[in-house]
Formats: sequence, C-alpha cells, structure tokens
Amino acid sequence: MGEVNIKDMSKPSSGLGSANHPLAPPENNSTHLQDSNDHPQRHHIITQDKPISKMTKTMRPWWKDSTVYQIYPASFKDSNGDGIGDLQGIIESLDYIKSIGVDVIWVCPMYDSPQIDMGYDISNYEAVYPPYGTVQDMERLISEVHSRGMRIILDLVVNHTSDQHQWFKESRSSKDNSKRDWYIWKPAKYDADGNRTPPNNWRSNFGGSAWSWDEQTQEYYLHLFCPEQPDLNWENETTRQAIYHSAMIFWLEKGCDGFRVDTVNMYSKPPGLPDAPVIDPGSQWQEAGFVYCNGPRMNEYLEEMNAILARYDAMSVGECPFTPDMSVAVGYVSEEKKRLSMVFQFDSVNVGMGNVFKFQTTPFNYKLADVKDAINRTQGLLIGTDAWTTSFIENHDQARCISRFGDDSPQWRERSGKMLAMLFGSLSGTLFIYQGQEIGMINMPKEWRIEDEYKDVDSTNYYNMVAKRYNNDPAELKKAHEALQHLARDHARTPMQWTASPNGGFTTEEAKPWMRVNTSTKEINVAQQNSRKDSVLAFWRRMLETRKTYNNVLVHGEFEIIDKDNETVFSLLKKGSEGKALVVCNFSGSPSQVPKVDELDKMKLVMSNVDGESEALRPWEGRIYLVQ
Repeated sequence: MGEVNIKDMSKPSSGLGSANHPLAPPENNSTHLQDSNDHPQRHHIITQDKPISKMTKTMRPWWKDSTVYQIYPASFKDSNGDGIGDLQGIIESLDYIKSIGVDVIWVCPMYDSPQIDMGYDISNYEAVYPPYGTVQDMERLISEVHSRGMRIILDLVVNHTSDQHQWFKESRSSKDNSKRDWYIWKPAKYDADGNRTPPNNWRSNFGGSAWSWDEQTQEYYLHLFCPEQPDLNWENETTRQAIYHSAMIFWLEKGCDGFRVDTVNMYSKPPGLPDAPVIDPGSQWQEAGFVYCNGPRMNEYLEEMNAILARYDAMSVGECPFTPDMSVAVGYVSEEKKRLSMVFQFDSVNVGMGNVFKFQTTPFNYKLADVKDAINRTQGLLIGTDAWTTSFIENHDQARCISRFGDDSPQWRERSGKMLAMLFGSLSGTLFIYQGQEIGMINMPKEWRIEDEYKDVDSTNYYNMVAKRYNNDPAELKKAHEALQHLARDHARTPMQWTASPNGGFTTEEAKPWMRVNTSTKEINVAQQNSRKDSVLAFWRRMLETRKTYNNVLVHGEFEIIDKDNETVFSLLKKGSEGKALVVCNFSGSPSQVPKVDELDKMKLVMSNVDGESEALRPWEGRIYLVQ
C-alpha cells in the first residue's frame, strides 16, 4: 500500500490475505506517557452517490447513555447448520437483542483469520472470515441494526496482525522489502557460550518468549501474543496510515459506529525494549506488561485515531490492561484530550487472579473488600475529572460472573445472577453486557476435561506449561484444572443457549458445534426465560429500563461506597442532580442486615430481586432505594 495522507482518507483500500481454519469450508466457498438521550439519525451504507449522513449532536455523546451487548460470532447463532455461528445468525436474532433493552451491539472479530486466537489474528481487515459470511453480510447487518434504532461497533485489532496477513508475508520475505519495518524485527543476542537468545526476556501473554526466530531472514520478530500474531511497528508512519485506512475507515464508511479497541495501550513500545523485572525465577521469560504498555507515543497515536473517529461521530472503548495509575487512564479518556471515549480497566475482572500467572490461584481467592476496592477505583475515574468510565463484569476473555462472584448452584444461581445485574447495572459509565449474561449462563461443568473440551490457546498453553514444569505431577495438574475451571476464557465461549435441546438451539441437532454446548442449557436458555416473568432475562430487561428511567443518578451519578468494612454486604450510594439511590447487595447465602444510612426512611424501594418484604437482606438479595 502506498503512503496515505491521514487527513484525507476518503477512499477505501483493497484488502489482501486469506485464512484457513480446521472448521472452515473449502476455499472455493469463499507508564511512559507524554504529557443524547435520543438516537440521532443512523449512518447510511456508503455508495458512490450516497454520502454519509451527519449525526445530530446532543448535549451528551450518544455512547454515554448507551448499554452495549457484546456478541462472539462463532458462538452466538448458527444459521446454516455448519456448527459455527455466523452473521446471518446475528441478523436473525436482532429483534431478541433489541428486546433486552440495549442500544448498541459490539461484534467481536469477524475478519478473515486463520483462527489461531479465535479471530484476534487477522489476515485481512477488509474481508470477513468465510464461515461467518461476507462483507455484503456485514453491510446488511449494519443496516439491519440501524433500522432497529440501535448502533453497532466492531473490534479493532491493530497491535498485531496474523502472520498470514499480506503485510507480514512481505515483511518477512527479505530484509530489503519495503514493508520490513512494518513489524518489529531485531537481531539475536548471544550468551557467553555463543548460544542465540531473543532480544529481551519478555514473556508472551500466552506463555513462552515474546520473540520468534525467522530462519530465512535470520532475525527475531516480536509477538506479545501467539507467534502467529506479530506486532505491528507503530513507529512507522506509513504503517499507521495503512492501519487507519484498512482497519478503521473501510468499516466506518460502511456505517460502523465505532470500535472496541483491542490492547489499546500496547502500540508504543519503550525505547530500547528493556528486560522486564524477574518475578518468576523458575522461567527465562518474565511478565512484561508494565514495561511495554503505556509507551511514550501512546497519546500521539490515540489522537490520530480519534481525529478519524470524530469525523463519523464514532465511539472508542479501549482495552487498557496494566494501568493501575488512574492519572494515566484519565489522560486516555479525558474529554478535553480527545483520545478515547472510554476504556476497559480490569480491576473488577482481575479480582481473585494470580499475580505471576492469572491461573496460578485457587477458586474464590478473594474477599468482598477486594471487589469493593476494584469497583471504587474504576468508578473513581469520574470524580473531579472530565473522563468517562465503563461498567462490566463479563466478556469473551472472562469466565462467567455467577460462577466467579455469585453462587451457580441451582438454589442460588438465578438470584445471585440478578443481584450482579443490579450491582453492575447501577454503576456509572457505559454499561457492557456479554451474550448469555442476560440469561445467567454459568461456567462449564467441573468434570469437563481440559484436554478434550477446552479450546482456548490461553487455557491449553497454561495447562501444558504446568504439566511440563512439574513433570505431570497429579497434584499440580489438579490445581491447574481447578483454576481453569474457575477462570478460563473458554467458559464465555461455549455456544449461546437458546433452547433446552442438546445443541441449545445454537445449531441444528444434526450438526456438531465447533465447541460443545454447556449441558446447563437444559435449565438455562432463552426460550424458557422468555416465558417467565421472574427469570434472569426478565430481570435484566427491568434493570435496563430502571437504568434509563433514573439515568441521571444511575448512569451519571457520583459513586460512594458505604459500610466499607462489611464482609458480606456491598452498599453504595449514587448521587445525581435529580436525586439519590442506595444500592445494597448481599454477597452471601445467609441473611444480612441492611446498613444504616441517613435518609433511608425517606427512600422508596424501586427494585429488588426477591419478592415480598423483609427487614433483613435475604441470601443473595439486592435492592435499589431511591429518593428524588
């Protein structure tokens, strides 16, 4: 691709690359920083003679008052019986999605990909993974979403590409290739004995060295994730311009309303690529997230991206790991700075995870105080700033929240799921919910074997590492299994549970789903919950309606934890210009007392997840009181 002027990117480029997947049809089936309430008119699909429509500006950006529903395409709905979810399946489900009460859908990577990391290894930004559909299917999906008064955002994965992307194929072809500098290549180091070693000790996010040796050109390339996911060199301006054009403008011109930006703070690497501190003495490779995240040019890059997004009134939500300094996060999402609309901070979902390896822990290895502190940090982003925040507890990278923070036993599964819906639905910022969360889906059964049922590279790599490091010690493998059963990403990736049938209505009964359907579909499914007024699904609908009704308090109100030292009850006060709300949640299977709060006698109970009145909080009960 020739050089493109960032200020004038009005014409989509042509895409290159292709992908093959084990389940795919044959090819011919084609911390170093520099310094609305109402929906406006939708984007139109772009044609030569139909310009993009301008959105009417409101006092608040549209995305502040939105609830976003995340879709994992492979596991959502299979429309053609090949066992893999697809775009047509999403289109057929849009009326259901709208009925939940959400405003925006976020579609995880649907781009052409070899699927080494479930689509986060992209071989062509301008093409669709064939089992999911075509670019024309995406255009129809965008149009159908807009016709229902909703918006759609896509995943923007631009820290790296697939090694099958045409850019990388050219880059690795020779040291003299014009795209050699589009990726991060470094010569080898040699130890005292003359053995070749990588440029530094960084550990990949999926284990092992973050560097791979290329025999043909005799250099290492950097990959913060799988070896098949080489990191792009954002220092190269031509590369950045190509990224903006191919990955962003191509889809914005088709009506996309914004992006969830993958690994948004990893683009600017630190000068010299220094070694990470040694925190795992048993390994040659060390966790380096605090070294390579939030590099010196991040603000510059984000401002360039935002300049493009602003032309389309498009939103951005960045995945922002390894950022404990709130001032850094505020700098990313400050309205004045014009970089990102908001970020995902991982304080809440990281509760209970291990420090060296996230799976190096035991189930429920946390206290309620840890959950309170985590939420307090992310909600605190709004205090005295012009920043914005997010509320979420599930996504494609997290295990199911009822299994982690509630009680997934048949007795308390639904009630604790409703309580978690109430808590996170009452937090300020833009709310994100993940497919299946609205019906209270839970983790895979404990008896499922990691070797057979788990598909995620992160899970299998960790399990294999433990087996190798401890020589298949049964006790160590048991601990690894228990941790993965509690925290693995696989739990979020089992197919959506639409009915009680063995394949859960995800695909035909004759088909073999790409991943086994959770056996809990017999009891937890959309069809059953749609017919019940007391279901988790019905509760989510009420919660989202309540969130809209009391928008000024629940979405935009100031957050304050009360009764902080209470070990079983999470109580928070929300203050808005039109009133106050008290939210109390009993995180236990035993009765607990409602905390003493000024003005409680003046407050009205507007929502509870348990029928009837009770002076004490019943097990896993949540309540919202309001005074206006």
